[in-house]
Amino acid sequence: MNHLGEAFGKITTFVFDMDGVLTDGSLVVLPNGVFARSMHTKDGYALQLAVKKGYHVLIITGGNAPEVSERFERLGIQEIHLNIRDKAAVLNAFMQKTGTKAEAILCMGDDVPDIPIMRMAGIAACPADATADALEAAQYISPIAGGRGCVRDVIEKVLRIRGHWGEETTVTSA
Repeated sequence: MNHLGEAFGKITTFVFDMDGVLTDGSLVVLPNGVFARSMHTKDGYALQLAVKKGYHVLIITGGNAPEVSERFERLGIQEIHLNIRDKAAVLNAFMQKTGTKAEAILCMGDDVPDIPIMRMAGIAACPADATADALEAAQYISPIAGGRGCVRDVIEKVLRIRGHWGEETTVTSA
């Protein structure tokens, strides 16, 4: 197993940005002025499975989209941090509270505001269509674009290596 494969095997915590990672970064402005975002069900399945298998999942985003909190909560995610300006402070507080070490964290971001938390993680990852700065900071670049299954890609890699991926009939693809 190569160095990155060994690093994937140590992951117990996933940290994701929202816009550009869990979504494709597009915002649709509805007639009432509310923004609508699109998320992939394959990512939802993987997030739900990771939580069910005991992994920590954090959403740390600068976006302020309370309507997406309900979706994340339905998937079992408890660490949902919206409208965050200092993402590193949130991740550092989580690490101190739980005793989680950097090598146990995979962080996926897509743009400059995500780079500080990507650098705090054992594996810094980004979607295929991330900005040049995020691509430069990443140790792993998913072949899949943001909002199209890149989250599923990294979660599945970790769970397969750790023997936690397989037939699961109690998790939906929501």
